[in-house]
Amino acid sequence: MAGLQIHQEELSGRVTLRLEGTLDWRTAVQLRHSLEELGTQEVVLDFTHLREFKDTAVGVLTGELTSRKVQMRGLAGHHERMFRYFGVSTGSTPRAYYTPEEVLA
Repeated sequence: MAGLQIHQEELSGRVTLRLEGTLDWRTAVQLRHSLEELGTQEVVLDFTHLREFKDTAVGVLTGELTSRKVQMRGLAGHHERMFRYFGVSTGSTPRAYYTPEEVLA
């Protein structure tokens, strides 16, 4: 079973949690506990280095993410939409399925 590594970096009062490995419902519980331990600190979640991100993790994380301001980095479009379905703002504006350039190509 693959796991999740959470690398914590602090800079100017902001904590970045860089995630590596697999994020599924089990490891999302681990991440949720890490977020709870940080209290009210400003947090950035960096999903850029994940090998795998299961949809079940989104449901586990939404409760903690809706109760605090968390900035997200490196989310794929699918997971951005999943978080928005659960009422979590990802900080990016929704993109149309196709841009005009893609339609004309």
